[in-house]
Amino acid sequence: MAQDRGVTPRSENYSQWYLDVISHGDLIDDSPVRGCKVLKPHGYAIWEAMQRDLDDRFKATGHVNAYFPLFIPMSFLSREAEHVEGFAKECALVTHHRLRASADGGVEPDPASQLEEPLVIRPTSETMIWHMYGRWIDSWRDLPILVNQWANVVRWEMKTRPFLRTAEFLWQEGHTAHATRAEAEEETSRMLDVYASFAEEVLAIPVLRGRKSARERFAGAVETYTIEAMMQNGWALQAGTSHFLGQNFARAFDVTFQSEAGERELVWATSWGVSTRLVGAVVMTHSDDEGLVLPPALAPVQVVIIPVYKNKDRETVMAAVDALHAQLEGRVRVRVDDRDNLRPGAKYYEWEHKGVPLRLEVGPRDVKRGAAFAKRRTGGDKFAIPFEGAVERVEEILAEVQQALLETARRRLDERTYAAESWDDFVRLIEEQPGFYQIPWGGDDADEDRVKDATKATLRCYPLKQPPIEGLTCPLTGKPAREWAIFARAY
Repeated sequence: MAQDRGVTPRSENYSQWYLDVISHGDLIDDSPVRGCKVLKPHGYAIWEAMQRDLDDRFKATGHVNAYFPLFIPMSFLSREAEHVEGFAKECALVTHHRLRASADGGVEPDPASQLEEPLVIRPTSETMIWHMYGRWIDSWRDLPILVNQWANVVRWEMKTRPFLRTAEFLWQEGHTAHATRAEAEEETSRMLDVYASFAEEVLAIPVLRGRKSARERFAGAVETYTIEAMMQNGWALQAGTSHFLGQNFARAFDVTFQSEAGERELVWATSWGVSTRLVGAVVMTHSDDEGLVLPPALAPVQVVIIPVYKNKDRETVMAAVDALHAQLEGRVRVRVDDRDNLRPGAKYYEWEHKGVPLRLEVGPRDVKRGAAFAKRRTGGDKFAIPFEGAVERVEEILAEVQQALLETARRRLDERTYAAESWDDFVRLIEEQPGFYQIPWGGDDADEDRVKDATKATLRCYPLKQPPIEGLTCPLTGKPAREWAIFARAY
């Protein structure tokens, strides 16, 4: 059991540390299907917290939710050439709709139930949604359409890692339709900003906003914009993307509208999404060798109250605990752990490993002095919080913890953003000190592939904020630099 062996130190084995933190945090469990995980209640609660906050942000920017089918006719994917090429190797197909008993006593597909056309289990929904938009859009008055979908998708990954890359995962995907290119490009930028604000304000993860290279672009997009986060080992994680699709999908599905001038024109499109990989991002950005650390703004339980008593003191202690809980409830997400089958030490261990930001302990001595013992998840000595006015002090502590996590992650991003003087320098440094390497880039697709093959580093993005680059030479190719780029190893 993971709890018996403890959490593997990050410095010894980062990959095993990540798996141990997830296990100790009680976030997921294995399923019988390779690459598919069960989200346990605590893990799903973290995703729900993300979902609630993002959903509010989407609706505040004029978007509405809808739901589209899980199954997509295979022929739909072939209509947009780059799209089908990008997803073909990850598609799972449904070919039959009924089983029958087999000769060996098991079951097998019934040949009589074979579908005329196989159905793809959605890897993403652009094709289905643009088929439907073709039915919904006729006039400029029908635009814009600003729709989001909360759903599951399937991408048959060969190598999987919990939360970061699984065969099935949960996500949201926004799909919008516009009358003009300018409106669509504005939408693409707006949603990237929504993601970046959410990452910093809720997840306490600073991100770098940028544009993807052609090699890393979403299949079928004209441009893909990204927020890139740095994990504690210096590797990058793509935390969210927003795509300007141009008129590619409108052209593929013949989606046109009559303009105010009476002309038939193709619709302009965007799509954008984040997924449960953000749970993995939070784990790897903030957790420590004791287990999971959750930012207070995200934590499903922000404060846990643990009563500590012998039977003779139970009534007195629980009266104080109930009063403290009543004071905090509605202002913070608080839970009382009054289970009588666990010793206090076992409770401390469990809630620490679940990443709860603040623990309050109340025993008979605490009742007498009118204050609870408190301990932040992120370390430090225990301290007292008076019962009177506790809610204000607790809110203050939670805000301090949230800000401290963001500042620590921002400092890491700043300190581990490096430069490289030459190809040999880069090859050595990316191994010795992983991080974000800011390169004045002058290479082409072949050069990008060469970097990846030699170092396992990829061009994460061209930052939206570009310092002057005139007259610089690319250290990796020797060619004149065109644009600053960020290279890093990535999940």
